Amino acid sequence: MASPTRRRERPMPAEVPPAPRRTPTLIYDGECGFCRESVGLVRRWDREHRLAIVPFQDQERVAAFGIPLTALAAAMHLVLPDGRVFAGADAAPELLRLLPGKRWLAWPFSLPGVLPVARRVYAWIARRRRCLVRGYPAR
Repeated sequence: MASPTRRRERPMPAEVPPAPRRTPTLIYDGECGFCRESVGLVRRWDREHRLAIVPFQDQERVAAFGIPLTALAAAMHLVLPDGRVFAGADAAPELLRLLPGKRWLAWPFSLPGVLPVARRVYAWIARRRRCLVRGYPAR
């Protein structure tokens, strides 16, 4: 009697780690007038094009970051090439450090009490952002 043929199992290919991101990425609400104005300022300051700027509504591009859409809708997120993620007011000093000539604007955030106050101000603005900039309605 012939022995049953044995199927050779192929080794599973090792998972290829995702390519490292070389560019810090700012994710924002592209439907918010206040956010678009703020990002416009960041773009003007980013003369050396150090940042990728992506609206969270571009789900295909933001999916790679693995950040829940509810979190992205609540606050801007800065994703650094080393994988660190900063959201809301915590992203502001990191963002300023990346912009040419704006690093000096980040130092006040290191003073005691400034970041907690900035977080409260950011949260207040985030809750009201769609009505803060007249003439720039949500798209």
